[in-house]
Amino acid sequence: MTKAGPTRAKTRGGLLSETRRRRILDWLEEEGSARVRDLAEAFTVSDVTIRQDLERLEAEGHITREYGGAYLNNVASQVASLSLQHSENMDKKRRIGALAASLVSDGETLILDAGSTTTEIATRLTDKRDLTVITNALNIAIILGAVPSVAVHLPGGQFKPPTLSVSGDKAVEYLSDVFAGKLFLATAGVSIDTGLTYPSFADLQLKQAMIAAANKTILVADSTKINLSSFTRLNTLEVVDTFITDDGIKDRDAQAFEALGIEVMIAV
Repeated sequence: MTKAGPTRAKTRGGLLSETRRRRILDWLEEEGSARVRDLAEAFTVSDVTIRQDLERLEAEGHITREYGGAYLNNVASQVASLSLQHSENMDKKRRIGALAASLVSDGETLILDAGSTTTEIATRLTDKRDLTVITNALNIAIILGAVPSVAVHLPGGQFKPPTLSVSGDKAVEYLSDVFAGKLFLATAGVSIDTGLTYPSFADLQLKQAMIAAANKTILVADSTKINLSSFTRLNTLEVVDTFITDDGIKDRDAQAFEALGIEVMIAV
């Protein structure tokens, strides 16, 4: 399948306050912290509105406000335990991880995106031999770095505590010189209409670089993310060759993805 070039991320202004606060929290769960001015610009609202949103999120116990911004409350404990923020639907993610890992042969070069589902793939690659794995996830690097027959490459960049990953220009630059057979790509939401979407801007260029560096892009996402749209849009679904999900996918959705030329694989 021919891969489309990167498209500029699109934000949506005029969100209802509850929806906006949910997406602000998604942003913080992705980045760990945020500045008021950056959130106001991204959501096309005033600084005052963002401060009110942060006050509400703090009152609910999710975040702590600081001068000019806010940070997620549980970041320190997550990093100390090498645990990820999103741990729901783990049975689905384990099944997806097992099916995805079964597609990997000894001697391959892979890119593993950061995320809870891709971590499940990594835990099932420890019996493979002569693998080369490029990943932006520190926890995945630790899982596979302990395996003598797996060579792990970790790009430089800025550390993002909630996702235990690195991002930024240095990571993008590193991937520009990489060629891999397969990319296992994570997403916050996937739909026919909006394509691949994510909670914040930070990783969009890195994910575009991963897609460009791989011969085949395999999207891994549980069925709860289908027809779900997050805040920023990475690309159309033309970049996806294979979509691995669970048996919660509706027949009409599977048929819609297949009509775009995407192979749909269901983990049971």
